[in-house]
Amino acid sequence: MKENEIQDELASIRNLMERSSKFISLSGLSGILAGVYALIGASLAYFILYDNSIPIDPYIHRDPSTTEFWDGDINSLLLTLSSIGLFVLIASLISGIMLTRKKARQKGQRVWSSTSRSLLFHMATPLVSGGILILIFLFRGYYGIVSPSSLIFYGLALVSASNFTFTMVKYLGLCEIILGLIAACLPGYGLLFWAIGFGVLHIVYGSMMYFKYDR
Repeated sequence: MKENEIQDELASIRNLMERSSKFISLSGLSGILAGVYALIGASLAYFILYDNSIPIDPYIHRDPSTTEFWDGDINSLLLTLSSIGLFVLIASLISGIMLTRKKARQKGQRVWSSTSRSLLFHMATPLVSGGILILIFLFRGYYGIVSPSSLIFYGLALVSASNFTFTMVKYLGLCEIILGLIAACLPGYGLLFWAIGFGVLHIVYGSMMYFKYDR
């Protein structure tokens, strides 16, 4: 009986240490919604690109650094695609913040704490750096590198932030990095890899998080 009490006390101590050192209020449902938003955005981008393009097979290899397959104004195209990406980002952030706050209240954890600030800093550093670099690539006309770069920098951000939250986040980040490297080797398939990385992987990750931690 005494041994069981000791084990219970040790388990309580470990739980308190984890709650104080890791942000455990991330919502799996927010990951699922982010994946759904990304797939919707990718679908819109696909129809915008190929409903206005010269009729070609959208899955054949082509050099994405050129815009020969596009017969419209490239600046208008970039503005439209950027707007779609911004919509996906804002929708994902709003859903994530609302669901995280709800889960934090249920667990009695503060959303804004030293742990969450550390998580935000370690995640924002690669994301902001990658975002600036991607904008430079866009202005210089290197369109083919945008999708691989966004996946790789996002993966690096997740790996960096995983020390302050669930270990599963690290594995999602590694998958994003690997996918980005594969996308860099297969130019012309950027939209497809973007949909897989930000859409499918998020839904899979969010579902695993939901059934493991949220139920």
